[in-house]
Amino acid sequence: MKHDTSNPPTVPTMKGFSPGFAALGLEAALLTTLESLGYEEPTPIQREAIPPLLAGHDLLGRAATGTGKTAAFTLPLLQRLAHSAKQPHPSALILVPTRELAIQVSEAVQRYGRQQHIAILAVYGGQAIRP
Repeated sequence: MKHDTSNPPTVPTMKGFSPGFAALGLEAALLTTLESLGYEEPTPIQREAIPPLLAGHDLLGRAATGTGKTAAFTLPLLQRLAHSAKQPHPSALILVPTRELAIQVSEAVQRYGRQQHIAILAVYGGQAIRP
């Protein structure tokens, strides 16, 4: 079967942003942050994971190292947290298997959520807990 490419489907965009991440349903604050970090197009894991996570669905994803998994699950989380009432207690918990990964994920969440002013704390063994 041959596909007619003379009229490709249009992708919804947000004025001033690349259609890649905007088409996934991310809001302007996150799009601005991604643009400032040099992100241009979502990776396959991000394209597949972000929309269902934004919709509140559970997801199990697997992808190679360096393919954008952290952004794939934290961007929807940050967007959902931005719309929830500020709480005096933790609103989300991200579990990872190693100290190094805890630090890496914490730093990434801080970069992605810098416009939202969300308090982030990495907790792992062998260190005192200080926000």
